[in-house]
Amino acid sequence: MRPPEGQTASPESPITVLYERYALTILAYVRRHVASDQDAEDILLEVFLAALESDTFLHLQEPLHLAWLRRVAYNKYIDFHRHASRRAVVPLKEEMEFCCDDDHHAPEQVAIRHEEHALLRERLALLPEQQQRVVLLRFGADMRCVDIARQLNQREGTVRAWLSRSLNSLRAIYAKQEEDKGV
Repeated sequence: MRPPEGQTASPESPITVLYERYALTILAYVRRHVASDQDAEDILLEVFLAALESDTFLHLQEPLHLAWLRRVAYNKYIDFHRHASRRAVVPLKEEMEFCCDDDHHAPEQVAIRHEEHALLRERLALLPEQQQRVVLLRFGADMRCVDIARQLNQREGTVRAWLSRSLNSLRAIYAKQEEDKGV
């Protein structure tokens, strides 16, 4: 592993000596707790960057260096797992195979769907709030009219009328905007 860009580590610098002495031990420690070698190497880099940035690390007695590095490594892989649990990570190769297997998941189709959803959100925002709510409950939350009526404390017939008006208004908005494009 090379020193970070902009930093030069002479062969005898304290961080170089520490890295040569403890890197394999810390890497093996981290490797037991993460799934991939790349993630373990990234965490190892973060551990030694923390050591390099620490004001007190180099002033510790030598027997405490490994303990300090292990504690930082522990904290770093805990942080790694916290962040990983917040976002799902799918290897790019798997995703590309999935995308290319089906035209429905092709990048162009995904982009078109995103554009259509954004356009729908814009047009929905033009409706009165009550109509927006009914449309979102019906199609966004996949609720039946009877359930929407219960939630809004209204009669089912009233909800059906609101839904019908909402859809007619959306159709009119789409038609008008398409007509404006054609002109």
